[in-house]
Formats: sequence, structure tokens, C-alpha cells
Amino acid sequence: ELAKDEGKTSLPPITKNLEFSGVKFLYEGSDEPALHQINLTVNVGEVVAFVGASGSGKTTLVSLVPRFYRPTEGAVKIDGEDIRLVDRSSLRRQIGIVSQETVLFDDTIRNNIAYGRPDATEDAVIEAARAAFAWEFIERLPRGLNTLVGENGLRLSGGQRQRLAIARAILRDPPILILDEATSSVDTRTEMHIQEALLRLMEGRTAFVIAHRLSTIQNADQVLVVNDHQIIEKGSHQQLLEMRGFYYDLYMSQFRR
Repeated sequence: ELAKDEGKTSLPPITKNLEFSGVKFLYEGSDEPALHQINLTVNVGEVVAFVGASGSGKTTLVSLVPRFYRPTEGAVKIDGEDIRLVDRSSLRRQIGIVSQETVLFDDTIRNNIAYGRPDATEDAVIEAARAAFAWEFIERLPRGLNTLVGENGLRLSGGQRQRLAIARAILRDPPILILDEATSSVDTRTEMHIQEALLRLMEGRTAFVIAHRLSTIQNADQVLVVNDHQIIEKGSHQQLLEMRGFYYDLYMSQFRR
């Protein structure tokens, strides 16, 4: 089973779509599916937003794309190729992840941004930092790009850490993005910058977004409502509002504020 799971072929860059086909997933030792009968096709360059209560299965679903988990049943395919049958590093090279938990190393800002593309020039690093609205705080630091961030970035604020993660993703230039875009601990101005940086990052890429913000949801090509470990509604923001179902109620209660 493991040998079958670790293919030796290299996955070519995505050109058509990413597909979930009859996916069911159970965590080890659990009898209850964490995901149930997921069928979904995402065309190249589309932005797909996932909404739903905490614990509904959104994070588990997007975690199957970089193969942090593998489906108990069904398959995740890129351009028709089951991702279990390809070399894992060739899969992950295609994917950029920006999450609430930004992983930074006790190293310089430059090396943290260039992680995943260590041969990047200084100009490319600065350009990525500018695009992520990170350059404005970096250039104010006494040592600029040579500033040490401390263990897991403890010398930086939450918003600064997140902007470095976005700069890192911009520099890596992956065709597929996974964004968990919660910004619970940042001020409004920082949040606006992060939002703008994320929109820049998503341009021309296939993006899976666990959406906490209305703007992402309104602009997404598909909005998927995940409830009770399955997709219960899908469509555009407008289509879902017109259905006056679960999404409509969620929107009215949570997002009107």
C-alpha cells in the first residue's frame, strides 16, 4: 500500500484541472468520516472558496491536495493523474500554502522569504516582499533583509509573519495555492494590506481558500459550503444567496456585520 502511495513519476505542471472523485476520508482509529462523498472539479486558474463552521471538514479537505492525508476511498487527481501515483516532492513543488500558522525559521528575513527557492536573487526577494506589502516594514528594520526573525518569528507581529509567508509564496510562484486566510490578530490597516497581497497572489493561479472574509467569497469562481463533513451547496456567491439555503443564513448571520 505504501509503495503504491509513493509513485516515482514526476507530476507535470497542472494545465487543466484538479478533481476530487468520490472522496471519503476517516482519521485513523475513527469510525466517523471526516469527509463524505466529495466530488469536485476545479479548473486551472479558478478560485474556490470553502465556507462552513469550524470542524465541518474544510481544512481536512484542502489537506488532501498536498497529500498530507490520503483518501480512505476515492481519489484526488491533477489533469486526470491520481496524485498517490506521483512523486510527492514533484506534487508539493506545485503548491504554495499560506495558513494562519506561519512557519518561520530562526534565520534572516531574506532566507525565510527565499525558503523553497534558495537561489533567488536579492532583487527577486525584494520584489516579492513589495508585492506582499512586507517591504514597508522590512526596510524600516535596522538590518533590513538581514534581520533575524527569532524562533518561529517571535520578533515579528502576526501580520508581519503572515506577509512574509505571502512573499514566500509569491517568490515560489506555484500554480496551485492553498490559503487559510484568517487574520484574527491584526489591525484593520494590516488586514487591508494582507487582503490586497492575497488577491495579487491568487491572480492566474488555481486557489483553494478557506474563506473568513466576504471579499474573497464574493470574487470566488465557486463557493462550496461544507457542513457535517460534506459539500451541501455550491455555486457563485450570488447563486447561493438566491438559493436562500444554508449559505444565505450563514451570510445573513455572520457576514452582515
